[in-house]
Amino acid sequence: MKKVLIKIGGMTCSACSSGLEKYLNRQEGIESASVNLVMNNASIQYDENKLKLEDIEKYINKAGFESLGIDNFKKENKKENNKKYYLIILTVLAIITMYISMGHMVGLPSIPLIDMHINPLNYAISLLILSVISCFIGKDILKNGYKNLIHKTPNMDTLVGLGVFSSMIYSIFGTYMIYRGNLEYVQNLYYESAVIIIFFIKIGKYIENRNKNKTKEAIEQLMMITPKHATIIKDGKEKQVTIDEIAKGDIVICKPGEKIAVDGVILEGITHIDESFITGESIPVKKEKGSKVIAGSINYEGTIEYKAEKIGKNSTVSEIVKMVVEASSKKAPIAKIADKISGYFVPIVMCIAFLALIFWLIITKDFSFAINIFITVLVVACPCSLGLATPLAIVVASGEASREGILIKNNEVLENAHKVKTIVFDKTGTLTKGKLGISKMYNYSKISDENILKIIASIEAKSEHPIAIGIVKEAKEKNINLEKISEFKNLAGLGVSAIYKENKYYIGNSKLLKENNIKPKEDDENVLQEEGNSILYLANEKEVMALIGVKDTLKENAKQVIEKLKKNKKQIVMLTGDNKKTANKIAKYLGIDNVKAEVMPKDKSLEIEKIKKDGLVMMCGDGINDSVSLVKADVGVSVGSGTDIAMDSSDVVLMNDNLNKINNLIEISRLTVRKIKQNLFWAFFYNICMIPIAIGILEPLGIVMNPMLASIAMTISSISVTLNSLILKKQIKKQL
Repeated sequence: MKKVLIKIGGMTCSACSSGLEKYLNRQEGIESASVNLVMNNASIQYDENKLKLEDIEKYINKAGFESLGIDNFKKENKKENNKKYYLIILTVLAIITMYISMGHMVGLPSIPLIDMHINPLNYAISLLILSVISCFIGKDILKNGYKNLIHKTPNMDTLVGLGVFSSMIYSIFGTYMIYRGNLEYVQNLYYESAVIIIFFIKIGKYIENRNKNKTKEAIEQLMMITPKHATIIKDGKEKQVTIDEIAKGDIVICKPGEKIAVDGVILEGITHIDESFITGESIPVKKEKGSKVIAGSINYEGTIEYKAEKIGKNSTVSEIVKMVVEASSKKAPIAKIADKISGYFVPIVMCIAFLALIFWLIITKDFSFAINIFITVLVVACPCSLGLATPLAIVVASGEASREGILIKNNEVLENAHKVKTIVFDKTGTLTKGKLGISKMYNYSKISDENILKIIASIEAKSEHPIAIGIVKEAKEKNINLEKISEFKNLAGLGVSAIYKENKYYIGNSKLLKENNIKPKEDDENVLQEEGNSILYLANEKEVMALIGVKDTLKENAKQVIEKLKKNKKQIVMLTGDNKKTANKIAKYLGIDNVKAEVMPKDKSLEIEKIKKDGLVMMCGDGINDSVSLVKADVGVSVGSGTDIAMDSSDVVLMNDNLNKINNLIEISRLTVRKIKQNLFWAFFYNICMIPIAIGILEPLGIVMNPMLASIAMTISSISVTLNSLILKKQIKKQL
């Protein structure tokens, strides 16, 4: 078996991707095919003994799409998007159409030139023109419906196309009869049905596709994490080159504040490097000779020389990009209830309509009566309400969710969120604030705590270390004015020293104290370490003045959120790249029993896969290291304070960083799914009741339905679905 990723052209909506996927999976020689609408590609596994790449491309072209060759993830040239303008035009057309066809019913002034009573032919032709323009704007829907019907995979677009087609054909026939002088047909024109059906469906598709390119942008941003240029040693001299010019084995120099250009191993130097975007570790890691470094991580302190080992496609960042794309491609789409039903509903309705046509032709030998029955069946089965059943509920739910600070980017979330069995949390930046701060201070001097902090912050203001940055920020938040210092020294791996008001101070770890013959406070240090703190001593030249514990702090409501989720019978897992000691300490406080710590991005996605075997999984994270897991999970949730890449890789963004919104999301999902099922019932209730009448079962009693009555039944169905969806808004507000 061989696997290939092919770029696809011509896909505009989920109907395209699902139709193509079904079509490809039916072809001999193709083991499996997964079509990704977001990335515009298809991941195909096939038997190379039976098929060639050219054969697969022929299948794609035959299905009505375009094969653009192997997908190499190159940035696409974005074309101008006119969808918004087309939707505005369609809205204007819908308003004009409804005004002309139904304005007189509500007392609006008529236009004599196109009045149905004064100039019926002009009236019919004006509506014909408006509906033809609307059909042109909605040609992608009609085309997709036709393609899916041809490939025996009828779906929502097929239903919409059938409804529009039946309305247009009967109305054109009516217009012809008006032209022939039969003015009775002026009451039986249904052009407005075609226009309104297309209008509502296009609105739904616009909302659904609005965020389609987010994942593409996220991947482009991932590729930009690494620097564009780097310094290498060539012939004993430093030379600046582009990242593409670095070859495996080159010696690269990285100075303080710069990013690591490629994956490699340190040959010379000692430093601390921030790898949080990969590991999730909130505190920078010490690196020395023999340590491995990852492209995109930030060098905080000393200058290092490292040997380039993994470049280009083999780098860690490139592997993450590949995993994001593959995870997105393999994510199994949940088939919409309406699409499942349409697979049976469309052919059944068409068979009923044709059988009724033949039956009445044989019985009455009246083609006009028989064709009237045929069109009536199609009109009464018009899928306008079915097309609205899911989108209307989703639009209402998404709107209410956004007001709650929950941005839902994927409609499937509203179907899946309430069904998740396990919720997986990242630690740093998700359960915690992701910012270092002073958690505890032991003051051994006669100086006040405020002055101790002033000394430390004044000295650390010269340092670029994350702990230093956190302390300085905390001092400024407490309105502590910093003093000038002199003779500042950065002591690699130990800490710093400086002269503050003519006195020399040391700030750093216990090793720094021992090197200067100062005894550390080991008992208190052990206590702070047990609580998951990083240790910071302040000492003068004689003794220790203070011991400070620095760590990332929990979000205020994290514990309450976990407790509520557990009450709702959700299994909770902490999945983090941070060290086991810190992770276990936080998990114990929060009441999380299942902890997986020191997990790299690739392993994170594997852990998600394992957990998914027991049921649907929700992943909640904030960092680049979470992007693959967010895509791999059934529901990916990122916090608003997280990176753009994590937010773009997720299905849901909590805009106000409030973890309690996860509970709100689950409740909104539950209410929405219940409302969709109710809508689908009402969408079919009228059809089930009216189709028997439409085929003429009550004709012996003198009761025969015509297309106008059929249209009224269809309208009632649509109104009931709309009103039922609007009730959802009140229900969500009441529950939250």
